[in-house]
Amino acid sequence: MRLWGLLLELMLLLSGCGQRSASTNHQQRHSNGQRYVPTLFFHGWGSSYHAETQMANAVVKAGGTHTIIRAMVARNGAVTLQGHFKAGDYRPIVEVNFAANRSSDYPTVGRWAKNVVVALQQVYGIKAFNMVGHSMGNMAITYYLLANAQNKRLPQLKRQVDIAGHFNGILGMDDEPNRMKLNAAGRPNKLQPAYRQLMGLRQVYPRNQVRVLNIYGDKGDGTHSDGAVSNASSQSLRYLVASRAKSYREVKITGKQAQHSKLHENQQVDRLLIDFLWPNA
Repeated sequence: MRLWGLLLELMLLLSGCGQRSASTNHQQRHSNGQRYVPTLFFHGWGSSYHAETQMANAVVKAGGTHTIIRAMVARNGAVTLQGHFKAGDYRPIVEVNFAANRSSDYPTVGRWAKNVVVALQQVYGIKAFNMVGHSMGNMAITYYLLANAQNKRLPQLKRQVDIAGHFNGILGMDDEPNRMKLNAAGRPNKLQPAYRQLMGLRQVYPRNQVRVLNIYGDKGDGTHSDGAVSNASSQSLRYLVASRAKSYREVKITGKQAQHSKLHENQQVDRLLIDFLWPNA
């Protein structure tokens, strides 16, 4: 009986050690999670994470990170993370993929962006992150911020890169070449419905928190556009966020590679992203 008692005490002791170890590992994961600052890439209308591959691979080649995972967003907004953050690689890339990639319901797309942020928060315990958008991916970012910029329970946005953003219209739909004018503050002379909604950013965008890089293309054909979006539409972001952003910078890309869908394949854009988001690479 005494031997059985000793064996039972040993089993309980080992069991207790195992429970403490599991708890410690859980706390350790979340403690390290606070060090991770992932960069989320959002693709454009009708596209997929493949449009983000060129930029992501350029970052890896430059040594900015060695980690690329994917956030697959189902049509109902549910998020599945593919891959894992690597230990010690604290600036990973998250390629976001929308299954419903032809949705123009911007508030819904913004909610899907939030679902990705929340998934990363729940799995890794992140406290901060960056966002990169191309074309309609910028609407996912801005509508996410419109609804969540003041939510302190969520991880906080640190850096935002907007590429070929159509904040106040798209050529051939609700804009025409050289029609839109911006005043000295960057406000368009005519506001499209989506832009009117985004005007709320002037009240809720985080003060002195986010550094913004706004990249747009000019093909040099006289349209002052990238072929799909006028420069004025892209530059209209300034009026929405510049007065509250920690910093705001615009960069115009010119030439044939400044065409709308070629901007995410442009080496000059790659270098701008790397210098802005991975300055030590």
